[in-house]
Amino acid sequence: MTVYKEPGPALKMLAVFPAPAPIELARTLDLSGYRWKAFATGEEAWRNEPEGGWSGAVVMCDDDPEGAWAMCRALRRRDVPVARLLVLVTGAQLGDLELRDELYDDFCLTPFHPRELEARLTHLFWRELKGSRESLIEYDRLVLNLETYQASFAGRSLDLTYMEYELLKFLAQNPGRVFSRETLLSRVWGYEYFGGARTVDVHVRRLRAKLGEENAFLIQTVRSVGYRFGQAGWSA
Repeated sequence: MTVYKEPGPALKMLAVFPAPAPIELARTLDLSGYRWKAFATGEEAWRNEPEGGWSGAVVMCDDDPEGAWAMCRALRRRDVPVARLLVLVTGAQLGDLELRDELYDDFCLTPFHPRELEARLTHLFWRELKGSRESLIEYDRLVLNLETYQASFAGRSLDLTYMEYELLKFLAQNPGRVFSRETLLSRVWGYEYFGGARTVDVHVRRLRAKLGEENAFLIQTVRSVGYRFGQAGWSA
C-alpha cells in the first residue's frame, strides 16, 4: 500500500504564460501531474479564473519579457493575489529579477532541465502536496480518495455504497493482514451493529463484483478465519 497524492489533484489549477505554452514546458507540467491553462495576457487569466482561484502560476520571460512581467503584475495585484508564482528567465535576464522581487516567489533558468523545474514546483507547493499525500490510498491499481469518498480501479470509477467503501478502505489500509468476520463487523460497522457475520460476506461479494472477476483476488478468503486484502506478508 502506498499513501500519496500526485501533484495535479492536490492543486486546483495553474495559470501559464505564454499561450500556447512552449512544448517542453507543457510536457514537463503534464508528466509531473499538474493541471494548467495557458494565457496570452493577465486579463485572459482573470476572465478564466477557476472557482477558488489559481493555485499558482508559471511564467516564461525569455521570448516576451514585457508581456511576462505584465502577466505577473496582473496576477499579483488582484484583491486575492496569486500566492505562488514561478518565473523562468535566461541567464541574461537575472538582473531583471532584482527590481521585481514582489512579483514572483521563485525562478528557474531557461533552457531548463525538466527535473529541475519539477523540483522547483514541488518546493513551491510543498505545503499543499504534503497535506494531500494523506488523502489517497493506493494499492496496485486501486485508488481511494479519503476526502471525497471516491474509489477507482485502473482509472475506472467504482460505484460503491458507503459501507462498501468503508470496508474496502479498512482492508486497503491493512494489506496482508487477516481479519475475522467478527473483527470486521466491530471495526467497520461498529460495536453497536447487531447484524450477523453474513453481512461481511455479502459486502465482500459485492466488492469483488465491482472490482471485476479478474481483480477479485485483491480480497482473499482465508478458510475458517476471514478475509485478507492483497498479498500475505505485504506491508507499506
